[in-house]
Amino acid sequence: MDGAEVMNVYRISGGVPLTGTVQVAGSKNAALAILSAVLLGKGTTILHNVPDVSDIHIKLKLLSRFGAKYEWREGSLFIDCSSLHRADVEEELVRPIRTSFYILGSLLARLGEVTLPAPGGCKIGARPVDFHVKGLQHLGAEIELVGGIYEAKAKELVGAEIYLDYPSAGATQHLMATACLARGNTTIKNAAMEPEIIQLADFLIRMGARIEGAGTSTITITGITQLESTEYWIPADRLQAGTYLLAGAITGGEVTVTGVMPEHQAALISKMQEAGIEFEEGHDYIKVLRSGRPKAIRVKTMPYPGFPTDIQQPFAALLAIADGISTIEETIYESRTGHVDELNRMGANISVQGGRIAHIEGVEQLTGATVEASDLRAGAALVLAGLAAKGETIVKNIHFIDRGYVNFEETLRELGATIERVPPTEAELALP
Repeated sequence: MDGAEVMNVYRISGGVPLTGTVQVAGSKNAALAILSAVLLGKGTTILHNVPDVSDIHIKLKLLSRFGAKYEWREGSLFIDCSSLHRADVEEELVRPIRTSFYILGSLLARLGEVTLPAPGGCKIGARPVDFHVKGLQHLGAEIELVGGIYEAKAKELVGAEIYLDYPSAGATQHLMATACLARGNTTIKNAAMEPEIIQLADFLIRMGARIEGAGTSTITITGITQLESTEYWIPADRLQAGTYLLAGAITGGEVTVTGVMPEHQAALISKMQEAGIEFEEGHDYIKVLRSGRPKAIRVKTMPYPGFPTDIQQPFAALLAIADGISTIEETIYESRTGHVDELNRMGANISVQGGRIAHIEGVEQLTGATVEASDLRAGAALVLAGLAAKGETIVKNIHFIDRGYVNFEETLRELGATIERVPPTEAELALP
């Protein structure tokens, strides 16, 4: 992505009910986890339905530094990890995405020694990698953080019993993948249960791994000496799906998302129904039906199958126009409030208590304004607000949105939205 692209903004004319059907793109989070695990297998792995988002391109560039060779052919990704080698990677390549760290275990299993700068990602609060490091140490790795660089060694990885103090999806994915090439059995207790854990396990099993219990709180891995390349279809992105359902609801429209598993949206659907929004469901689709102003509710984010933290900010945009006073409690990240001041610029009435609890006094109508995305999901929230607002909204920093949404503005336009990606005017550039 070049500098000019980063400077682009979204210009949105709101107030149009969205209608139509969205075929949801592949899951960013599942694809990023699989791109860490693909290093474990020798040969060329073929991945279909990989989402074309900036995080994926950054991750591929990182993998290539360690000897992975990749190319796109007719929309599918071919990755050859036969000839991996050690590399010194600059911090600038690792900092943009947190999942850069998840390759540490895979590289350690293949190479026995690796150095990697500390990770980054969206600024939504402290996300320490302690669970990852402790788990890898249980598997026999020696890991030190020296001057912002993780230095890891392991003569041999050996299966162990690992208890996660918190059911971290990232740590569960990282440790489950690494343990596939550890000698003996590994048990991960208090494991995360997100659908992406199951999807990663399915991918690893196709490579020859022996994994049981993925999707439950206890996962057992029987280590083997080598994994092979495979072919895999990345499932639909449940977070993109949820965002489009919210886009239909906030504009009073009717939007159908297809190619999804409705059970993965159970927490979101339950809360939207509590707010008075109606749905129609099939085995692979969900349709949000035209409804009036939503009702105020209480929401609390929790690990899956609870309400997802990644939908909290877009959901706040919906509750900003609800009838009554809503509360959203963020239990996972302490700083996921970058959307609040920006929504208030648009006429919302939101106050934050203790950095984690948002009190939202709903207003009948939001008004277009110039706002600035602070992270991926905050950016999505501002776009949704702009779609519902009266007048024109300018959303800056849309490179954050590009991290997780495929063809976002094109898809919204197909649903009837008036949204375009344009260079900012001098006046918009000057705004704080």
